[in-house]
Amino acid sequence: MTFFQRFWNKLTYNKALEESSGKFETMFFDLIYRIIYITGSSTVETSTGYFIYSIITKLSIMLFFSSEVWFFIYYARDIDTLIDCVNAIFIQAATLIKNIKRVAQSETFKKLASAMESPNFDVSTDARRKLVDVWAKKNKAYSMFWFLHGVCTLTFWYSYPFLDDIDYNLMLAIYIPFDYHRSSTYLIAYIMVMIVFTFISYIVMSTDILMQTCIVHLLCQVLVLQDCFDNILNECVEDFGGIPESDLLGNERFREKFKNRLRDLINQQRFITNNIMELRNILSFPLLAHMATSTVLICSIGFQIVSSASVNISKSLMSLFYLGYNMIILYNFCRWCEELTIQSEGIGAKVYSLGWERGLATIPGVRSSLLLILTCSNKPIVFTAGGMYDLSLDSYANMIKTSYSAFTMLLRFRRG
Repeated sequence: MTFFQRFWNKLTYNKALEESSGKFETMFFDLIYRIIYITGSSTVETSTGYFIYSIITKLSIMLFFSSEVWFFIYYARDIDTLIDCVNAIFIQAATLIKNIKRVAQSETFKKLASAMESPNFDVSTDARRKLVDVWAKKNKAYSMFWFLHGVCTLTFWYSYPFLDDIDYNLMLAIYIPFDYHRSSTYLIAYIMVMIVFTFISYIVMSTDILMQTCIVHLLCQVLVLQDCFDNILNECVEDFGGIPESDLLGNERFREKFKNRLRDLINQQRFITNNIMELRNILSFPLLAHMATSTVLICSIGFQIVSSASVNISKSLMSLFYLGYNMIILYNFCRWCEELTIQSEGIGAKVYSLGWERGLATIPGVRSSLLLILTCSNKPIVFTAGGMYDLSLDSYANMIKTSYSAFTMLLRFRRG
């Protein structure tokens, strides 16, 4: 472990990690708990020092956001400045909506994070343990990619004011209540804006990573449940070696074991389904805000890239990284939501092929249980943005088309 990793782990160790329900929660949510903690947004910390730190950061962010809105209303006149203001205000407003929802539903998010500690979550086989490890690593890889991409975007944002042709320029269009267009005051204004903007950016990244982690966490549980249904018969037969399969159906001990195992899996399916429904309801409006914001941002940032490419290469690079972050984030939301819907339906296919035609349906209670699972699986749980748009790759493609149409209109307006 490098010095930086040790320093990061020690600096960001927090109560949420201490109160983790187990290794599975830590595997999936370690990074997000650390980022939330360092931004002053944690809802579980109780120390006085952290409370003061949290209040200072929140007040600074509110003041910062108000200054941006003030500048937009009273000082933004040309189209480039208007677009700069819209980009910043929209993404921060969407993040505010998502954070309010996160804080209001903190207990629900905690319950979802600890879902793998359910007594019916079975990882007793090497294949299932490997499955959980693979998805935990995949979630961490995607989260780290988003985080590092966001950090790179911030690096360009920090350096942009020093590389453009404007003297005493700041990284954002914001109202400052003193004259910073002098060498003696510019550095103070720049550092103030940079610190608060960094906190806002980290909160933006933390909310995006949290949403992804919750979806991937549930997707992993669905895949483990699929494997349980796929191997239910083989696992029940293991303790009855040497007994022909035709005789097992008449064996009372086998029948009882199979029914108990099937009941546990049905309870786990119901538990996962309820959690998916709960997460879908929580994320519905925040995802609508995110989708609407991304549509505007993709259009306006693309316009900035084209309009400044021949004038200011540093601003183009900054906008390009920012555009890439927004497009990748939305793509992954749509992808994971669609995948969760598909795999939830896939439980029915696993149940249908578990071998019921060999006589298992004749065991009292099994037939009705199988029909119940199939009925539930045939009703796909679709994540929507405010109940208006399904979160899928088709929706993502349509949003890109809409953004491109608005982008071409902006270009025509500028040329006209």
